[in-house]
Amino acid sequence: MNDEQKRLAIFNKVWQACDTFRGVIDPAQYKDYILTMLFVKYLSDIHKSRRAELEEKYQSDPVRMRRALDRARFIIPTIEIKDSSGKVEDTFQATYDSLYERRNRSNIGELINILLEHIEDANKSKLHNVFRNIDFNSEANLGQTRQRNTRLKHLLEDLVELDLRLENVGHMDIIGDVYEYLIARFAATAGKKAGEFYTPAEVSETLARLVAPQPGDRICDPACGSGSLLIRTAQKVGSDDFSLYGQEMNG
Repeated sequence: MNDEQKRLAIFNKVWQACDTFRGVIDPAQYKDYILTMLFVKYLSDIHKSRRAELEEKYQSDPVRMRRALDRARFIIPTIEIKDSSGKVEDTFQATYDSLYERRNRSNIGELINILLEHIEDANKSKLHNVFRNIDFNSEANLGQTRQRNTRLKHLLEDLVELDLRLENVGHMDIIGDVYEYLIARFAATAGKKAGEFYTPAEVSETLARLVAPQPGDRICDPACGSGSLLIRTAQKVGSDDFSLYGQEMNG
């Protein structure tokens, strides 16, 4: 498949995942839950791919492999679940696969929250406070325990087949593209969509061409949202010699 076909396949899976929340929460909140789980899937697939590469490279030296993983762009920590007495009940890596294996647990919402907290703490310089306002164990948003568990199980099952390894998605901005797709699909009013001021992809593409970025440029967006305009502009530079800056008040 080419990039556009891969992108459409991902969009179809994401749209299928939206069915899990229809009639339960406001469409403006769909993206919070779906994008968060998609990001966990993305990190997990990258980690899986990198781990396989390092195992082949350092097959006789697990210490060097561990050191290499600890210097990765994103760290995937190990989680220990303890009971009230401090005894370890469960140990697993903070990956999507670990959540999927535990999708039938009665406390799956709590486990997702714990996993997000550990990922954020292990990557503070990049993910500080990114997940703090998203609660997968919320009765107010996701319903009572039985219904909530069923919805979260379906969400995990909806996204598990996606292959987001770098060798498959390449340079595509998966998270940004899905973000734009979701808020565009849930347009509520002209100019403002799903609770966010939305710049259509066609406008972003045109603006990125008009500013004609050059190698060595410092590129800034003072209201960057998901950062998609910054990424589109960076793609027009034609080299890796640029820097991106953005600020956004809505976490």
